[in-house]
Amino acid sequence: MDDSIARDLWTVLEPLHAVTYFSPECLEANKDVGLKGFWMGYFGSRGAPLGAVPAGVVEATFFGFHPSRVRRAVPDAWRFASPESILAVRGVAAARALRRIVPGIEPAAAEVAPLLRRAVEEADAAGRPLFGANRDLDVPDDPVEALWQAATALREHRGDGHVAVLASEGLDGLTSNVLAAAVGAVVLDQMLAARGWTREQWDEAADALAARGLVDGGTATGAGRALKARIEERTDALAAPPYRVLDDPKALYDRLVPAARAVADAGEMPFPNPIGLPRVGAG
Repeated sequence: MDDSIARDLWTVLEPLHAVTYFSPECLEANKDVGLKGFWMGYFGSRGAPLGAVPAGVVEATFFGFHPSRVRRAVPDAWRFASPESILAVRGVAAARALRRIVPGIEPAAAEVAPLLRRAVEEADAAGRPLFGANRDLDVPDDPVEALWQAATALREHRGDGHVAVLASEGLDGLTSNVLAAAVGAVVLDQMLAARGWTREQWDEAADALAARGLVDGGTATGAGRALKARIEERTDALAAPPYRVLDDPKALYDRLVPAARAVADAGEMPFPNPIGLPRVGAG
């Protein structure tokens, strides 16, 4: 199995997972359970598998966000809604959103959720706190909810590995965002709004990358593009092992393409997006 299949599967699993951030069902569920505003909902719902952790844990594991954005939401989130109460609604809401966006998703979910769960169970959680926390949640009986939870665990597995690669290359949360924008993977203004950095901080980080020969005038140099390509290749390599237990990962990808495209076509996964996810089939 070529490691690139891990990237292909990311492009179909990430949209299914990401309804938890963008769909009205999930935003309303966060509100109903007691979380206040979009960012408390985001950090609270995504971080709930970790338990009522302090802001420093969320800052470290989520990466990329200005510390003040995290600390405006955590640990206050746990005063409004316990992690247990959040976990009781987040998968249910995501499944409701997927049923609306992808009519008739149940047969595909019943087919692929056990395969994804097998990959989750075989994956190594060492050094992957967000993955490990999601892996250990009870498997829902509902097939669409089980599909969403498995997709979530595997995207966090990839994300944990990605953070490790970025850190090993001497990039912090801000400089990794600047490099991603410099190669055109994300949009600068969108990243400032989504991640909470000021333009002054962004420019200082760009200067630091320029001193390393990675960025010039806001655009990646050849060395910067080479570094970004190496980061993505290493991320794929770290994300690939769970899928090696499957007989036909490509068939799994093909089965999930229609659902991922439906999420994109419905506008529930914006493009471009702060995640840096390309459209299915866009490379």
